[in-house]
Amino acid sequence: MHKPLIRQNRFDASRQDADMLELGVCYYPEQWPREKWDEDARRMVELGLAWVRIGEFAWSKIEPQSGVLHWEWMDEAIEVLGNAGLKVILGTPTAAPPKWLVDRYPDILPVGENGVVRKFGARRHYCFSSRRYRVEAARITEMMVRRYGENPFVHAWQTDNEYGDHDTIHSYSDEAKLAFREWLAARYDTIEEMNRAWGTSFWSMHYNSFEEIDLPNNLVEEPTPTHLVDYYRFSSDQVKSFNKAQVDIIRAHSPGRPVTHNFMSQNTDFDHHKLGEDIDIASWDVYPMGGLINGRLSPETKARYLRVGDPDQPSFNHDLYRAVGRGRVWVMEQQPGPVNWAAHNQSPADGMVRLWTWLAYAHGVDMVSYFRWRQAPFAQEQFHAGLLLPNSEEDQGYVEVAQVAEEMKRLPKGEVKAKASIAILLDYESRFATRALPQGRGYVASAIALDWYSAVARLGVDVDFIGQHSDVEGYKLLLAPDLVIPDADFIARLKSSGAKALFGARSGSKTRDMHIPADLPPGPLGDLLDFRVARVESLPDFHRETVLYGNTSHQTTGWRETIRTTETVLATFEGDHRPGTPAVIGNDKARYCATLPRGEFLSKLMGDTLGWAGVEGLPDLGDLRIARRGNLHFAFNYGGVTATVPAADDATFLVGGRDLAPVDVAIWTQS
Repeated sequence: MHKPLIRQNRFDASRQDADMLELGVCYYPEQWPREKWDEDARRMVELGLAWVRIGEFAWSKIEPQSGVLHWEWMDEAIEVLGNAGLKVILGTPTAAPPKWLVDRYPDILPVGENGVVRKFGARRHYCFSSRRYRVEAARITEMMVRRYGENPFVHAWQTDNEYGDHDTIHSYSDEAKLAFREWLAARYDTIEEMNRAWGTSFWSMHYNSFEEIDLPNNLVEEPTPTHLVDYYRFSSDQVKSFNKAQVDIIRAHSPGRPVTHNFMSQNTDFDHHKLGEDIDIASWDVYPMGGLINGRLSPETKARYLRVGDPDQPSFNHDLYRAVGRGRVWVMEQQPGPVNWAAHNQSPADGMVRLWTWLAYAHGVDMVSYFRWRQAPFAQEQFHAGLLLPNSEEDQGYVEVAQVAEEMKRLPKGEVKAKASIAILLDYESRFATRALPQGRGYVASAIALDWYSAVARLGVDVDFIGQHSDVEGYKLLLAPDLVIPDADFIARLKSSGAKALFGARSGSKTRDMHIPADLPPGPLGDLLDFRVARVESLPDFHRETVLYGNTSHQTTGWRETIRTTETVLATFEGDHRPGTPAVIGNDKARYCATLPRGEFLSKLMGDTLGWAGVEGLPDLGDLRIARRGNLHFAFNYGGVTATVPAADDATFLVGGRDLAPVDVAIWTQS
């Protein structure tokens, strides 16, 4: 069982990795005539860009046939970009294996949940468990790193590209089946222990050996949830080991260059904390327009935020990946205009590219790279905007990046994101648990956590993210929206810390074997709160439960638990079904919510929780968002009317002013 060491986040105020925000861009020299390269590099530098990422989809250009290697074009591209003054981030090209490799070794292809092989013709067409592909991925990575590892223009490396994109973490191939069996044997040692954990006495599911185990797809009904969660754990570990193999090669042949991977928004198919142990900087790809269309908000709210995006989804991920990178985070792909992949692809409002850039810096990001330099006039992403139009004219994103580059000159250097007073716990195994056993189609843990984050953000409070491996000392408050599988050691450390904690419904409801705890939920949480969960209900959206909290009744839906407790009851269920039963309970150390608070109920609960923990917040900011980085204070207006920035009387504005127009940014210092 993987047990990461407890580690401190890198909140060292003396760290000066980036004195000021740096800007970059994603570039594909293999897609453009050689005569454009010099002009492109010159214009990038004139715009104020410092970094350029290349190479992550270049395998077939490097090796068009087996063993036939064409490095000269990349040699020249790196030289052109570097001589212009740009720092190159070189991507390993393993996200898109070439056709000749697929034809030679078809077992590298992933298999979908329906059992159908996913073919060549796009990208991410490989199975993490393919032994042959691991050999080939290591081969091309080592050749690339040996060639460019000491190149003075190559300043950083990116492994692969967007692990998890297009549902590619989970493969159901024969290779995955064999690897899963080996993983299970290592985890359980004996088949008897696995049978116990999986509860195979139920439905006559007993196994006589690990060689009998199949993958959990194409079944008549759902598998035992432990089978499914183990498969998710296995798949996550496969990603980590695949990535680490590349990192080890880079470390061996390119010492001193940081390694990153560009994660995706709202993806919990694998454990980012574990993968983050092996890289130097976490990066992620920021696409707020698609994130809004595919996201959690109601249709009415999406309409209101159509051209600015969900105000809290980008910030949530900035803060999450800052934790994954242990204090170091980049944006590898920042949306500069409309994209091509969402259900609908609206243009962001003029000014949003600038706003998103400063938002990233405010939340601890040291480098923002835009995707892409020039819009492609061919292939799958023709409708995906770049900083330039296909004919090389400046697009709106270019104009806004130029504005950011000028505004950077007004700001003091060396400001570092400080440790927050509040931490939100994101536990990936708990996410695997609710995916395997949702107990209701409307239960989406990622949306619930984002709701909690948003409620805190509306009160102007900065947030860190942690995992159960993290040190909790120094935090005043821990928010755990969905800690389904708590670790006893983490709970013991939390208990001995100075932090108070609020737990959401379902917390403590499962053991690591995906069983109900022997003495009922909340399992190890019982060391913090005296209660037992006797019954759970998942409720349809058309039904509303009423909760009396303080002197006000609030409506909630989705989930309700019947609990028995000796703790103080802070809120009760009303209505004709078991009225008076506890909805929120607590003591001086911890609180527990037995339903899914939303809207005004959630806002009041979070406001009261901040006060209980001694965390100072602001009145509800509405469409305004506040963040801090050192002594720099930032305000972002996502609304449609001018807002007043809650700056101190002695504030000195460096960008913007106290009256903040829609889609605008203010930056100030104060004593």
